[in-house]
Amino acid sequence: MKQYTNNHIRFAEVLTHVIGWGIVFGFPFFIINRGGEAIDWMGYLRHSGVSLSFFIVFYLNYFLLIPRYLFSGRIREYMLLNLTLIILMSGGLHLWQSVLFGNTPPKAPRKDLPPGWIFFVRDMFSMVLTIGLSAAIKMSIRWGQVEDARREAEKSRTEAELKNLRNQLNPHFLLNTLNNIYALIAFNTDKAQLAVQELSKLLRHVLYDNQQTYVSLGKEMDFIRNYIELMRIRLSSNVTVETHIDIAPDNRTEIAPLIFISLIENAFKHGISPTEPSFIHIHFSESPGRVCCEITNSYHPKSQTDKSGSGIGLEQVRKRLELTYPGQYEWTQGVSDDGKEYKSILSLFNIQHYESNLCHSR
Repeated sequence: MKQYTNNHIRFAEVLTHVIGWGIVFGFPFFIINRGGEAIDWMGYLRHSGVSLSFFIVFYLNYFLLIPRYLFSGRIREYMLLNLTLIILMSGGLHLWQSVLFGNTPPKAPRKDLPPGWIFFVRDMFSMVLTIGLSAAIKMSIRWGQVEDARREAEKSRTEAELKNLRNQLNPHFLLNTLNNIYALIAFNTDKAQLAVQELSKLLRHVLYDNQQTYVSLGKEMDFIRNYIELMRIRLSSNVTVETHIDIAPDNRTEIAPLIFISLIENAFKHGISPTEPSFIHIHFSESPGRVCCEITNSYHPKSQTDKSGSGIGLEQVRKRLELTYPGQYEWTQGVSDDGKEYKSILSLFNIQHYESNLCHSR
């Protein structure tokens, strides 16, 4: 696709040059044949010498002097070479015209014509303008190339950063899950075995689908359902987990993989107490141009000595949102006034189909 675009740009550039110089070399016809008589080819050849001198000055700058001297910062040499070029071309142009028309019958001199040096100065000034035009076109093309290279480098940097964040997420997710299974082994080996089986269902999504830029929303929701069921295995009877996923299993909306999983991990990490009644409410919904995740849980913050999880999950979410959905998300989170409830609402929306960037409460 990129090669196709470059070929079209190159073709447009060549076509512009051909049309532009076609107009320049065709202009003398309008000067020497204004009366509709037969074409005076000697007159055309005389006038086209001016166009030819502009052509030579333009492309000597375009292909040689500008890239080699101007773009490399050798400004003084560039100006001296162009000054020399203008003098030589102007002198050569007038020598060409005097030799070409040296044998033509003399016409009666016109008293209203300006002195000859005026034409010499006019041609020199026209060549200066031609050099300026050549430099302007070449610099605009170079600026475009530099801008394209900058955008490509920025795209590569963003992709590398996203890949690095996804690669960090894999071990972080697996570490948290294995910690949960380890806790089960101590008091219920049967549940631990079941947890290992559930974990195997998640590995394909984590290890393979996570390497893609986007996955279908239906597949992501299936992964989240499996993850929640895995977490349920170790929960005691004093914990209530409610899930409402109002998204069809075959939904093909594309979404960044594992963008919500850290929010759910955080709810299970800080929303469950081994001694007090706890709850986690998870709600996913979709409306035209928007996907919403709302999680509410009881708040039981871990102590400073609790090393379960590395605490990088939510920070990763924020970085990935900035890279993948810049200006296309809203994330609100915080603890209730009484300090007993934590709520996180993340909305992803497409600006072209934007309706509302706030989630509706259940």
